[in-house]
Amino acid sequence: MTRIAAVHGALAPHRRSQSEITDIVARTCLPEGADRRVLDRLHRSAEVHSRHMTLPLEQYGELDGFGAANDVYVAAATDLGAKAVRDALHTAGLSPADVDLLVFTSVTGIAIPSIDARLVGRLGLRPDVRRLPLFGLGCAGGAAGLSRVHDYLLGRPDDVAVLLSVELCSLTFQRDDASMANLVATGLFGDGAAAVVVCGANRPHRPDETAGPTIVDSRSRLYPDTGRVMGWDIKDTGFRIVLDPRVPDVVRRYLADDVEGFLGDHGIKQKDVTAWVCHPGGPKVLRAVTEALDLPAGALDVTWRHLADVGNLSSSSVLHVLRDTLAEHRPPPGTPGVLLAMGPGFACELVLLRW
Repeated sequence: MTRIAAVHGALAPHRRSQSEITDIVARTCLPEGADRRVLDRLHRSAEVHSRHMTLPLEQYGELDGFGAANDVYVAAATDLGAKAVRDALHTAGLSPADVDLLVFTSVTGIAIPSIDARLVGRLGLRPDVRRLPLFGLGCAGGAAGLSRVHDYLLGRPDDVAVLLSVELCSLTFQRDDASMANLVATGLFGDGAAAVVVCGANRPHRPDETAGPTIVDSRSRLYPDTGRVMGWDIKDTGFRIVLDPRVPDVVRRYLADDVEGFLGDHGIKQKDVTAWVCHPGGPKVLRAVTEALDLPAGALDVTWRHLADVGNLSSSSVLHVLRDTLAEHRPPPGTPGVLLAMGPGFACELVLLRW
């Protein structure tokens, strides 16, 4: 098994209340003189109180097209990613020279050289560090990234790997787009990053209160006929969100069987799971997860609080929930946990943990 040595979350610099963000969305997305009651209702129903944004609110209306927004993404993602990785390594008691693999996941911007390549010299990583940039996984990227890190370390148990997620969702919001999908997205998504340091089985670790769980196994599932449930349409103005209201129905239809089968392969019953580290896909999705898995009251409290405090950070969110679980609700040692996230495809990623 591989061990999580540290998890660190970082947030974009400009924190704003939901009402402030709703006001700027009304000015930039709705036609002049339009009734904004639907927008207000959608943003209230997101159950998000505040979010962190990459730019001051007044500057979003000044972004001139995809190129301008992506230029901001490249600069800001590099800065925020560097902070997240540096702080995670410090918590793990490791140096940049110890890192053998850097995995980077994001779905809110494009960079070539990729963000991970830009961080090698900046952070002092070795020039022979292996890199794996992942794109297109969306909200499932944090869980999928952990899975791929685990796969690598099974073959190289002496190594250290870092997973970095950076998602600057606010830079994808579409101006002059009053579609329901865009209005929902502008009420839900925020900007942040997370870095996870993972060590192979042969790598010595510190058996103290900062140590994280081991990764036991992972599973990926792609559901049939759901390709247009979630994703991007790539337009001249950038990433236009595809968000079908059927997402909770897909969760209710498939998730319970997937989780039961995954746990059953390891001789674990669902009642034995002491922590559910769940991505905050939104209130309707979280209620669907709770119903599908018949979770006890309070099982997703950490996820709900994360959603209220900072919104949905796409692939970074489930890693923030993992960090908060370790810091505030650490399960009993030796017990199983499940980390789960869903994203475009439509797909589900499951990671089995042992605390």
